[in-house]
Formats: sequence, C-alpha cells, structure tokens
Amino acid sequence: MLKGIAADLNHCNTPARVLDFTGESELESSLKGVDVVVIPAGIPQKPGMTCDDLFNVNANIVRSLMEAVADNAPDAFIHIISNPVNSTVPVAAEVLKQKGVYDPRRLFGVTTLDVVRASTFVAQKKNLKLIDVSVPVIGGHAGITILPLLSKTRPSVTFTDGEVEELTVRIQNAGMELVEGKAGAGSATLSMAYAAARFVESSLRALDGDGDVYECSFVQSDLTELPFFASRVKLSRKGVEAMIPSDLQGLTDYEAKALEALKPELKACIEKGVSFVHKQTAAAASG
Repeated sequence: MLKGIAADLNHCNTPARVLDFTGESELESSLKGVDVVVIPAGIPQKPGMTCDDLFNVNANIVRSLMEAVADNAPDAFIHIISNPVNSTVPVAAEVLKQKGVYDPRRLFGVTTLDVVRASTFVAQKKNLKLIDVSVPVIGGHAGITILPLLSKTRPSVTFTDGEVEELTVRIQNAGMELVEGKAGAGSATLSMAYAAARFVESSLRALDGDGDVYECSFVQSDLTELPFFASRVKLSRKGVEAMIPSDLQGLTDYEAKALEALKPELKACIEKGVSFVHKQTAAAASG
C-alpha cells in the first residue's frame, strides 16, 4: 500500500522525491539525514476518553520513536503532533536529554491547529477576510490550557465580553466538537493535516534562511514559570531563535485570569510527561 502511495506521489511534476518505509525494521533508515521529523503517531481521542487514556497509549509510542530519532536524526527539527501534546513534548524532551542530544530550540509541539481554528472562527464571527486574520494562541494544546489572545487579533477588532467568552470556549472545545460530530469515528484529521503542513512549511522556510517566519508552538520557554509553554516564536535555521514576550504584555483582565487559571493544569500535564520517562527508565534498569 505505502509503495503504491509513494509511486503515486512521485508521478506529480514536483522536485520532491517520495520514499516509503514500513515497520520498525525500516525506522532507522527512514530517519537518516532528515532535516524535519514529524510525529503524528498514536490513537485519536474518542468520546468518553480522558487525557489520561490518550496519554497512556501515545506516550509509549512517542518515547520509542524519539529514541530512534535521537540515535539517527538528533539535529532535525522535531514536530510532535501526537496528543496530549502538553505531555508528549516533555516525554520527547526527556528522551533526548537521556540520549545527550537535547536541543530545546529544535523540539516543537505543533499547536498550529489552535491558531488555524482561532483565525477561522474570528473571521467568520466578524465577517473578516480570512487571509488577513491572525490570532496568537498561548498556553498549551488541550481544553482550558488553550488561550486565544483575542485582544491581539490582527487586524485589530473589537469584541464584546460575550463574544470573547463564546469564541474562547469554542476554540478550546473545537477538538471535542469534531470527535462528537464524527460519532467516535475519529478526531481532527483534515484540519490537523492542513495545520501540520503549514507548520512544516514554515520550518522549511526557516531552514532555507527566510528571516521572517513566526508561528505559535509549544516549546521550552522562559516566558512564564512553566518549563514548556505555547506562544509565538521566531524561527531560524537553528530552530527557535526568539520568543515574543510582547504577546503576554497588556492582556485583558479576562485573558490574564485565564492565563493564571490554566497554569496548574498545564504544569500537571508537563510533570506527567517527565515522570513517565523517569518511571520507564527506572523500570528498565531494575528489570
């Protein structure tokens, strides 16, 4: 099947050459010499499934894949899509640390879907031209940890208190909106693929030397007291070149309170990812 898909894509008149790899035996060869690794592997969230349920399956998958990445592509940009991103990115970081190849500038939790949704919902609500709309989304990538900064929407637009709450809640719950809409048959796929493609393209532009590439991402951060935090960052050939602290300045009262409210949950998610790797390492050592 994969060979057929690769051949199909290779019939397109683009400079890209598509290779196919199947199974764990070909994982090492698939990673040799790559500049960008994208990890969407794992199970999607289903109705009634908690973040814990999702984490228990996907954390193991991310951990094993990251061991292979550390051994074969330690200098690559690493894009983590596997949910829950708030915990799987710390899992990836701990694996890279244990392997001695951790570069925080090159590890990204892909939160672009939150930005895509925020821009789409705001444009629809305010009847704006979508291509012009930009809404930074900070915090994390699940539930209340997702905080769209509607006050910093570009172009500048005014929201009532009711609109702010309505839009914020919809953006935070958009993933479950899809899970329920698909009646348990899946979660975000097409919109996630679009968002992932956007983030990959931005990374490739940065790697190619474009000096004007900005995206929101869940990365190691010093913008708050939390070790990881989603915010707008500037990308370069080295990865994260700079945070944009101005995005967290001049927040509205609603946004400031929401930021403080999300911190305990995000902190717990981060600690869960770190603890998972340490427990796995300890178990392997004692076994």
